[in-house]
Amino acid sequence: MDLTRRFEGRTALITGAGSGIGAATARRLAAEGARVLVTDVDEESAREVASALPEARPLHLDITDRESIDRTFRELPALHVLVNNALVPFAEDPDENWHRQLDGTLLGAVHCSRAALPHLTATGGAIVTIGSVNAEASFGDHAYSAAKAALGSFTRTLAAEAAPHGVRVNQINPGTIATPAWSGKEKGLAALAARAYPLGRVGTPDDIAAAVAFLASPDAAWITGTTLRVDGGLLAVNRHFREILDGD
Repeated sequence: MDLTRRFEGRTALITGAGSGIGAATARRLAAEGARVLVTDVDEESAREVASALPEARPLHLDITDRESIDRTFRELPALHVLVNNALVPFAEDPDENWHRQLDGTLLGAVHCSRAALPHLTATGGAIVTIGSVNAEASFGDHAYSAAKAALGSFTRTLAAEAAPHGVRVNQINPGTIATPAWSGKEKGLAALAARAYPLGRVGTPDDIAAAVAFLASPDAAWITGTTLRVDGGLLAVNRHFREILDGD
């Protein structure tokens, strides 16, 4: 198998693909031969990303709207890969934040996976969901962290249900990724890179896209129900603890 063309003849749908990790994943899968469905609630961003890719198609998709999800998946051609990447931005009001995170970040992935399963069963496809290290340790924002943790449980239970149908389901938990959400906070990113990450840098969208490409490809044919940390060693090494210990 040509490892540079692992997705030749395959179709991949990526939610939230108008920027950041989603856009990088669209570029990576397209570079490996996939026909990419670039979906986003921001149609202009989806069109911009798709226009630079061969055989890509932009689609409007609101993961908080069941009708939008059902309509999008009902009209799909054969589907081989679903990447649940979209999430909702943090809201100011705490109660609103809980509703938005659970309805969007969690239930958006649930509803997209449910709608995609018949297509993926027909093709022996794969689902890759983007979680967060917030699911495994305390980094702030209760609602976001809870929603991401719930995605991990959903990934495992769905993997068990989908396995007899030949569909694999996995998750990636990224650490800090330098996306447009960090624009204007470059000093904070530099401080995190120097003080929190053993590998000495924060992640890039391409780091996550490479992991998605692996888990969605035939190279991961015997991997399902797994959560892969792509976090530069953040959770493996307690830098603060080590600094205190080394200072004694």
